[in-house]
Amino acid sequence: MLSWILGQLINVYTFIIFIYVLMSWIPNRGGVIGDIEAALGKICDPYLDLFRRFIKPIGGMVDISPIVAIIVLQLLEMLIYWVL
Repeated sequence: MLSWILGQLINVYTFIIFIYVLMSWIPNRGGVIGDIEAALGKICDPYLDLFRRFIKPIGGMVDISPIVAIIVLQLLEMLIYWVL
């Protein structure tokens, strides 16, 4: 039961990161979209910043830290199911 709850929380957080990354592709971020992106940033940036310290953007433009962050979350989920 605990492993299922933790797994679902990890899946929701992964989805939030995915939406946050997709929203960064929207050029005009004013109004409601800007507010949503700011709220998601407060949720996602502390975790993503852990990876941004070590992984620099490719070519100065392409940030792959969210990909690594999501992979780490998925590995953590597998570890939780394996241990619990």
